[in-house]
Amino acid sequence: MNPKNTPFLVGSTVLTITDPKNNLSFPVLLHYPTLDGSKPTPFGPFIMDVAVDGVLAEGKFPLVLISHGNSGSQYVYRTISTYLATRGFIVAMPEHFGNNRTDNSLSDSVKNLEYRPQHISLIIDYLLDKTTFKQQINPNTIALIGHSFGGYTALAVAGGKPYSMTGEAISTHKDERVKALVIMAPAAGYFSPKSALDQVNIPILLYIATEDIYTPKKWTADVILKGIQNPEQVLLREIKNAGHFSFISPFPDGMKNPSFLPANDPEGFDRVAFHEELPEEIFQYLEEKLTID
Repeated sequence: MNPKNTPFLVGSTVLTITDPKNNLSFPVLLHYPTLDGSKPTPFGPFIMDVAVDGVLAEGKFPLVLISHGNSGSQYVYRTISTYLATRGFIVAMPEHFGNNRTDNSLSDSVKNLEYRPQHISLIIDYLLDKTTFKQQINPNTIALIGHSFGGYTALAVAGGKPYSMTGEAISTHKDERVKALVIMAPAAGYFSPKSALDQVNIPILLYIATEDIYTPKKWTADVILKGIQNPEQVLLREIKNAGHFSFISPFPDGMKNPSFLPANDPEGFDRVAFHEELPEEIFQYLEEKLTID
């Protein structure tokens, strides 16, 4: 990915993606390799060391998209996104329309189940066709990372045929351009019906947390391993003593309180230390699984 094995700095910019079919738009945060000087920059309550609108470094780079969880944010996987950018990835992180921290009006709706995977494909379309980045993205090395409901999104993009909680078939389309998945505590229950995952045939790095009360193993790993045609394509990582939200980047101390569940972990779990290891592990997996021309 980075032939000199020397980390880049992190460029950062924001795109607006339009969905003309549904008459809506949504922002996408990009992190990418740059040689421009970076500085600590506020993004909401978070600080990231980035070069805002920095020039993309020379080279041909893989594209990775990160899909956040229900009512989540494009900022909360920054430990992963910034690390991958320093290792030569272009990382695109949407704020999912109607299912984010400021507007969660589509939560639990069929529209949300449909929009999320559609919008991932729209982002890929846009990046490969309408941005200055298009000449430097290797279209054969595209991966998708998803946490929680983002894991649902990733499985749908990879060919999964989801069903709503009332048993309604959801209209989605497989995006063949996505070559690998990393899914963390995924909301896989939407793919419980037989044959729902038959068309998912790409490598998957699957993380589950032993203390996850929201997406326990029976609704994540068991569904996926029993549902796909080739379970050998799944690398299962079971994180001891972790909770559902442990895959989110650590929050600033001022946001940590017992009532704010995303900032909390099971007693004794060190989220800061975990996020010093997680991005490197994801990088190593993607470097191995994405075929470079």
